Amino acid sequence: MLKIAFIAHDRKKDEMVNFVTAYEHVFVGHSLYSTGTTGQRIMEVTKLDIHRYMSGPLGGDQQIGSMVAQDELDLIIFLRDPLMAQPHEPDITALLRLCDVYGIPVATNIATAEILVKAIDRGDFAWRELVHKYKPGVDE
Repeated sequence: MLKIAFIAHDRKKDEMVNFVTAYEHVFVGHSLYSTGTTGQRIMEVTKLDIHRYMSGPLGGDQQIGSMVAQDELDLIIFLRDPLMAQPHEPDITALLRLCDVYGIPVATNIATAEILVKAIDRGDFAWRELVHKYKPGVDE
């Protein structure tokens, strides 16, 4: 069972809802998390149970970042709007930085999200084992 978080900027929420709806069969059985409005919108059209945090600008991005820092997430699908300035941009940057520091896969667009979710569907999403295998100093 994977722990997956969904985040979407306002102009990307419809795209996120459509994406999660299309892959609902893949997400069933995994632990799902989201920022407030995104999670609510997904739950309105699917049968998925999603633990919702606060809205991104009110601290939800930081709450999900805390999960990353505590090694409690396996994947984040974060559909960002690159054409709109966000008032909480420092929080977004901090979250993406944490994903890089801790090696958490994060999809920031629908194409990357599709590749990662198809890997999950195939049972081909063993990134933690790969990181462990190629990490310097491990099993030497």
